[in-house]
Formats: sequence, C-alpha cells, structure tokens
Amino acid sequence: MGLFRTKQQKEIQKKMLVKRTVNSMNKQIARLEEQKKVFIDAAKRAKEKNLDAQFNLALSGYRMTVQQQKRAQEMLLNFEITAQMRDVTMMTTEFLKGMSVISKEMSKLADAKEFEKIQAQFEEAITAVETQTEQIDSFMEISQESFASAGKAKDGKDINADDFEKFIMEASSSEQASNEDIDKEIEELKKKIDSEA
Repeated sequence: MGLFRTKQQKEIQKKMLVKRTVNSMNKQIARLEEQKKVFIDAAKRAKEKNLDAQFNLALSGYRMTVQQQKRAQEMLLNFEITAQMRDVTMMTTEFLKGMSVISKEMSKLADAKEFEKIQAQFEEAITAVETQTEQIDSFMEISQESFASAGKAKDGKDINADDFEKFIMEASSSEQASNEDIDKEIEELKKKIDSEA
C-alpha cells in the first residue's frame, strides 16, 4: 500500500512539473510580446529625433525578439506533444503489465500450446513498445536539431526595414491624430510584421 502511494505521489509531482514548465514557457512568450512593444516605442522615439543608429538598433532588437518568440512557441508545442506521448507510453506500459498478469493466470488454466500463443502475443507487444520508444528518441533528436537551426535559417521573410521605418514616420507625424487611430496603426503594422516573421 505504501509503495502504491509513493508511486502515485511521484506521478503527481511529474504532472506538476509538466504544468509548471508549460506555464513558464507561456509567461516567456508573453514577456517577449511586451518586449516587441518596447522596441517599437524605441524606434518611434529614435525616428522622431533623427537617430538612425538607434532606429536600426531598435529594428534589430525587434527582429531578434520575433525570432525568440517563434522559437519559444515551437519549444512549447514540442514539449506539449512530448508530454502527450509520455502519457500514451505510460498507458501502453500499464496495458503490458496487465497482459503479463493475465498471461500468468491463463498459463495455469491453459495447456502449453495456448500458453505459447499468449507468450508470442506478449513478446509482440514488447517489441511494439520498443519500436515506439525508438520513435520517441528519433522525434526528440529531430526536435533538438530544429531548435538549434531555428535561429540560423533565412527563409526570405525577414522584417522589411522600409515598412518598419514608414510605420514609425507615420506614427511620429500624426501627433494630432487621436490615440485610437495611432493604436490602430501600430496594431496593423505589428500584425503585418508578425505575419512575415
């Protein structure tokens, strides 16, 4: 009874760790979204004061933040998929344990030929689990390679500096416009930049 309780406690701790990790990744994605706003504001101020170097620095920071956010979203998705695969593997393991118990019970009731058939089925199930484990290992290796190359790949959809500058200029020159109009323009540009990232 004590052993069962300990196994249950360990499983609860693992589930809590998975939940904490997902929450932490979601918070990081939200922080990066806020950081994008900081770079947009910095670029706007730099353009108003004709500080080209600072404008380019803000643009670089924005690009880097977009890439980090995309990578964090990929990591979160991979983590969630892997956690689901772990649950499926645990279910398979429990199934095999049950099959083992049933096979032992059946061996007492069945003749040798029937037992051999059950044993062969059980060995097939074990082989299937080993294959599934190899597939999970392969998936994890591919995921790690994807994370390593995510920041290096150039897919031709870089944030256009001219569009970014045009947006900053328009936002700076329309000080007389209402705050709602400025917010709307900023939101539309952010959507355009994010869709190109």
